[in-house]
Amino acid sequence: MTIPPINSPLATENNAESAWNHEKDNILLSLEPQFYTVIDKLVQGQLYSELGAIVSVYFVAWLLAGRVRKMLPLFRVEPLPPEQHPLKHLCYRCGKLLFPVFAIMMLRMLVEFSAWFSDDAWVMKGALIIAILLVFHSFVNIAIRNRLVATWFRWIATPVLMLHLVGVLDDVVTVLDSIAVEVGNIRISSYGVVRLIIFGSLLFWLGRVSSNTGQTIIRRQESLDIRTREVLAKLFEIGLSIVIILLLLQVMGINLTALAVFGGAVGVGLGFGLQAIASNFISGIIILLDRSVTVGDYVELEDGRTGIVTQLNMRSTTLETYDGKDIVVPNEKFITSSFTIWTHKNNKQRYRVDFSVAYKTDVRAMVELVKAAVAEHPQVLSGDRLPIEERPDCEIDSFGDNGINMFVEFWMEGIDDGRNRVGGDLLLTILETLQQNGIEIPFPQREVKILNLDAPSSAMAERGGFQ
Repeated sequence: MTIPPINSPLATENNAESAWNHEKDNILLSLEPQFYTVIDKLVQGQLYSELGAIVSVYFVAWLLAGRVRKMLPLFRVEPLPPEQHPLKHLCYRCGKLLFPVFAIMMLRMLVEFSAWFSDDAWVMKGALIIAILLVFHSFVNIAIRNRLVATWFRWIATPVLMLHLVGVLDDVVTVLDSIAVEVGNIRISSYGVVRLIIFGSLLFWLGRVSSNTGQTIIRRQESLDIRTREVLAKLFEIGLSIVIILLLLQVMGINLTALAVFGGAVGVGLGFGLQAIASNFISGIIILLDRSVTVGDYVELEDGRTGIVTQLNMRSTTLETYDGKDIVVPNEKFITSSFTIWTHKNNKQRYRVDFSVAYKTDVRAMVELVKAAVAEHPQVLSGDRLPIEERPDCEIDSFGDNGINMFVEFWMEGIDDGRNRVGGDLLLTILETLQQNGIEIPFPQREVKILNLDAPSSAMAERGGFQ
């Protein structure tokens, strides 16, 4: 008979199988005394006293939960709309858990108190375990809206919690850790893989939910201007991402001191192939900190394209045009090239519309009529409270071939385009005003003079006579 070497794969497999059988026997041996304890308790009167204490605990917890719900409107009145109050809405929904949470707290105190009189209070401990599992299941149904994540919590997190409550989770971890594969100095165990999958998925989900909730809360702070809110929201997103990455590295068992080598490799990569990515990322941070561009600004790029800033990301900025298109601009463009922000510090803008009138027009009277008509538009800024340079004005632009070229200057809030378009309305208003007052709008006119009108007839006569 040949004995396999100690370090051979067959020997490793036999050792793992022996360890599994040993742990299985230990688990069964630990459960056997508890089984006999249950049988003994069923024939003793202590069982009924523990059941009575559990019923009393639930009754007191029910009364206490109702009292707290009446005292705190946060648990009684549902905030509307829920999308604008995510934390308050979550607290309102979690108010349904007050009763079981109070019951768990009182059961826990009852278990500790009963330990002074009895060495084993298995009924109370069992009730406590069942209550914790039910509260966890209810919390998943109430707080988690994502169906996939809720299913993950029910079928993975619930069994792990149960193993922890009954005290056998450490044994299961030991068994899973014993099942491992070693390649050189690298050891990959079943426990490490399972831990990475469970906690990695949980961290990514928590990071996304926390980021969305935190940014929503920050953007709802009306006491801060919109630029400060956007800066804080993005900084919160960056900080949370860094924390999630560090926690994930800890879960993977990677020593953070080993990242120095990785940082050197990243530096080399930046020097060769990641310059554009790094430049856009750093430019995004600079834009957020100096607040040169923010959400809601109307921006005109160097190539003439315009749009409203709708998103500020770490790599790019999104502009939405009035045609419904999105322009994705790398952040580096806002650092290395010039651009025009129409609404950065002052939302008021000045525009002009052009028209013409005939030379015979009384221009002074016409100017006053047009200025009054333009000032009546609800979106045009007008009135004696404004400086004279911001009131509607009508002036002569030039003398054309067919008439006098005029223009109207006016100020308004926002951009003259999209839903806020005013120029087209003013042209129609000016046309109606001119027509109502009998003012002529010139158009090109040409006089055609025919010379030697009889020449063709005499030419035909001569031609006929020649024939």
